[in-house]
Amino acid sequence: MKKVYRLLFILHLFVGIGALFGGAAAILNPNSPMGIPTDTLKNSPFDNFLIPGVLLFSVIGIGNIISAITLKLKFKFQGYISGVFSAALVFWIIIQCIMLNDIVALHIIYLVIGLFEGVLSLFICFDQRLFPTNIMLNIFNNKVK
Repeated sequence: MKKVYRLLFILHLFVGIGALFGGAAAILNPNSPMGIPTDTLKNSPFDNFLIPGVLLFSVIGIGNIISAITLKLKFKFQGYISGVFSAALVFWIIIQCIMLNDIVALHIIYLVIGLFEGVLSLFICFDQRLFPTNIMLNIFNNKVK
């Protein structure tokens, strides 16, 4: 299980740091962050990248950093915490692809990372016997006996 915790910690840090930089770029230059024109937002409700940048910075960036910290501190409900921010990343990528009407390699990479984080979070829920995994384990143990 140490490898699961360590890998999930690294993934949360990687996603969090990247999102902090990407979100900060969008906040500081909402009309052309990292050279991306606002024309790419034509299918979205946004005129510029300010609000997406704030969401990226705060939810994905700070959220994943907090999740990494709580992983290191071995919080009791870490499976839930990691699961929430893993799901947030997956939803972020799917919504981003829909709004931009485009899929690029980075979308696929981060979608896979988010899904993998979710699986690792589920392993932690099983390890910590958190609801609903505790019920599943009890049912399985009773059937085995």
